[in-house]
Amino acid sequence: MKRILVILALGLAGCAQSVTAPSGAPVMDGTAEQRPKAHPDALNNVAARKPPASARTAEQFDTTTAAERAVAAAPPAPAGERLLGRTVASLGDPTQAGFWIKTPLVDAAGTGRVVFPGSGKSSQVELIPLDGPATGGSQLSLAAMRLIEAPLTDLPTVEVYTGG
Repeated sequence: MKRILVILALGLAGCAQSVTAPSGAPVMDGTAEQRPKAHPDALNNVAARKPPASARTAEQFDTTTAAERAVAAAPPAPAGERLLGRTVASLGDPTQAGFWIKTPLVDAAGTGRVVFPGSGKSSQVELIPLDGPATGGSQLSLAAMRLIEAPLTDLPTVEVYTGG
């Protein structure tokens, strides 16, 4: 009997309540973790592509197209951009496609830009919150690291901007 109660309690503990809005979209009641907004519209289709199971090189894992890289490399708007700070970036999950940075420099998902001072190149990215102190490191997507010409096997320091 005790085993059945434990199993039942564990099953109920994993349930999150949700309701459906009139539009048909689920509305969370605040008890479940809510995911950040998807990639910026121009980069959104990249996230759906996965590298082939046989991928072994950076080129094979990076599923972005030349057009998507051009969008990410576009210069920032002349005004409205704000430096969030500098962070040491490691290579993030190479199977997670797109242009993104997981960083403790932001509290909420949004769009921004990273700059690698070593090359002077930048990439527009999705800013994804990462738990930890602001002085902690960040994880940068393979596509973004390649675009800004940051060394994949090092821990480069990048500048992170928001807005623009």
